[in-house]
Amino acid sequence: MAKQLVSVCITTYNEKGEDIKKLLDALNNQTLKPDEIIIIDAKDYNNCSRSKGRNIAIKKARNEIIAITDAGCVPHRDWLEKLTKSFSPTSLKLRGTTPIVVAGGYTMVFNNNFEKAESIFLGVNSNNMDDDFMPSARSMAFTKSIWKKAGGFPEKMGDTAEDTVFNINLIKAGAKFVVAKDAFVDWQMPRKISDFGFKIYRYAKGDAISAIWWHPVKKWQTHNLKILTIFVRYILFAIFPWLILFYFFYAYIKAGFWGIVLQFTSDISCIIGFSHGILQKSFKRS
Repeated sequence: MAKQLVSVCITTYNEKGEDIKKLLDALNNQTLKPDEIIIIDAKDYNNCSRSKGRNIAIKKARNEIIAITDAGCVPHRDWLEKLTKSFSPTSLKLRGTTPIVVAGGYTMVFNNNFEKAESIFLGVNSNNMDDDFMPSARSMAFTKSIWKKAGGFPEKMGDTAEDTVFNINLIKAGAKFVVAKDAFVDWQMPRKISDFGFKIYRYAKGDAISAIWWHPVKKWQTHNLKILTIFVRYILFAIFPWLILFYFFYAYIKAGFWGIVLQFTSDISCIIGFSHGILQKSFKRS
């Protein structure tokens, strides 16, 4: 059987050299070796956005099958093999001509109780990856053809929520999503609370700019509607201050002491980021 040729495409910006080395060591030690690894350093392209960097990498790729991960992630040894299994001739024969997109998973890596608490706020536990799980650019694969049909990663989105918008464009382009529940990369949780808050801020800002209020797969379970409930929550706190006590208890049950700290950090970051995104989108329209 001919070897399956896969191009792994990555974009970087200010990543530490040791993180890049870990990623490359992991990719070079895969059970299915990538045919090529393309890394685009944003600094070499006028500090381009992550979306543009990914698109540049994919355009340069010589293979039809594209795998994506982030510079801060470390793929498990069988990640690429399991991520691209659905593109094998046997699998494609069973699935027919419908283009597929594969959603891989990620394991949130933490070294202490603070980082463990962060994982509850930042990602999806691998046990909760159902058939409707939408891929993150930390771990996904698709064909170059469907990427092109979907218009590539949306470069106007900048550096956040670009994979969310890309997923919706893939759905509109006729792609079928497949979940590879055993294709994992390790994703290190932020080591400082300021990094956590800024990450949440960027996520919320991107969600506002994306303006996704209804999702073709998740329906009404969108990030934007969830963020609106945060605004409602704090309006209720202003009217009924005693409700904050229940909120403290909820956050503690969720993730202990750090759950309380991170819940309020997350809420404030969401409110500021979402508001900034709405204002930025409004100014662009005007």
